[in-house]
This record gives sequence, C-alpha cells and structure tokens, in this order.
Amino acid sequence: MSKTAVFPGSFDPITKGHEDIITRAIPLFDRIIVAIGQNQEKQGFFTIQQRLEFLRFVFSPYPTVVIDSYSGLTVDYCRKTGATHILRGLRTSADFEFERSIAQINKKLYPDIETVFLLTMPEYSALNSSVVRDILRHGGDPADFIPKGLKLK
Repeated sequence: MSKTAVFPGSFDPITKGHEDIITRAIPLFDRIIVAIGQNQEKQGFFTIQQRLEFLRFVFSPYPTVVIDSYSGLTVDYCRKTGATHILRGLRTSADFEFERSIAQINKKLYPDIETVFLLTMPEYSALNSSVVRDILRHGGDPADFIPKGLKLK
C-alpha cells in the first residue's frame, strides 16, 4: 500500500521550518502533497499562485513532493487524493494541544486517516509565517527565515 501524506497549510509564505519538516518526512512517505488550504474568509499576504510558485521552487529537487491547493475540509481533500496520512509540525506544547484536537476530529470524520506529528528543530521553534510577513511589511530582509534561494515577490 502506497503511503501518501498531505501537509496542509497556508504557507504565506513558506519558512525554513516548513521546509525542514517536509524534507525530514520525505523518507517516511511514498508521496507528500504540500497543499495550500484556501480560506475564503482570510486575505493572504501573497496570492495562492505566488505561494504555489514558492513551493514549487523550494521542492523542485524532490520528485515525491507534489504541490497543490484545495478548498474545503482537509479530510475531504485527503479522501480525494488517496492520502493515508496528514503531516503536521509541532513547535510548542500549545501547537500540540491545538493539533491534537484537530487530529481527533479528522479521525472521527475520516477513520482511515492518521495524523503524523514531527517536532520542529529547536532553531525553528520561534519561526512562523507571521514573523516573516512582519519583517517584509517593515522593509526588512527575511532571508535567514525562508528557504535558501527563495525570492519573495
């Protein structure tokens, strides 16, 4: 049986923390779908198209990583793509509590799905997309916090 994981998120923008979780998960799965969840209620800093381009750039060396976007429930997207797992990164104990409750609801909605948590490397535990957006809003250089070679437009 093929193991496919969906790593859902807004990736607005992708950070080194996201990149680290995904690249560390590559040996665990036959395929990883990095999927931008579209939330009609939320206006992104970058467009969906820009974020898809950023993700394609970062993961172009990895043939088992697929980039996509979706709307609706993550578990419905998992069913549609044949995913067997949802991949999530944990930075803090607060992340764990939040992600645990979502994983339990997802399991109830789609009993065949398993959620896999990877702990963030310590150097990325304070990093999130909001920090990068704040740096950009104030004219700073986010290069230390985003994947190497990525140019945010």
